[in-house]
Amino acid sequence: METILDQIAVCVERGKVNVQSPHPADMKGMDGADELTKKALDSGVVPGTILSKALIAGMQVVGQQFRNNEIYLPDVLMAAKAMTASMEYLRPYFQSGEVKHKGKVIIGTVAGDLHDIGKKIVSMFFEGDGWDVIDLGVDVNFDKYLQAIKEHHPYAVGLSALLTTTMINMETITSKIKAKYPDVKVMVGGAPLTKEYAERIGADMYSPDPQGALEYLNAGAK
Repeated sequence: METILDQIAVCVERGKVNVQSPHPADMKGMDGADELTKKALDSGVVPGTILSKALIAGMQVVGQQFRNNEIYLPDVLMAAKAMTASMEYLRPYFQSGEVKHKGKVIIGTVAGDLHDIGKKIVSMFFEGDGWDVIDLGVDVNFDKYLQAIKEHHPYAVGLSALLTTTMINMETITSKIKAKYPDVKVMVGGAPLTKEYAERIGADMYSPDPQGALEYLNAGAK
């Protein structure tokens, strides 16, 4: 028998936000992640269990499907939207300390670049897996990264770029971070990047998809 946790996970996988959501068509009129998460909490399911057994489980499926080209960007965006609906109910438990974060991650789009869809998707994967994400937004220079690291003491920093003309700014930002905070992991990503470029600029990690970045974080957090 499918449990309410399984139902929430399916809603995340399929991008079913709430009962009013017309997407996906075969789930029209059914409760979505919003209603089911509230019901789970009201029935006494522990917030941490909802996170691990429903949201993380659902987003892991989404990550693997996206990596395998079985789903596409619009599907990932809908999954992220459904997950966000659930997280609105769980966020107070993180803030109260009842549910513990795995660690902190700072993320931003580098100086000169105003694209943020990819960054937001990655942030959703991290947050849905229990990481505390500090999103610095777009057009972020090295001073802002360094100030955020000083303030938040993260495990890792994520640098995003979509343009070849702005990815060169990653090298300066990475070198500044490594010079002052050598223990902080620097992760880079974006359409024009390659593993070879990441290694050349001294970044600790590059992934072409959110799932790979998340796996790297979780491996280091153990």
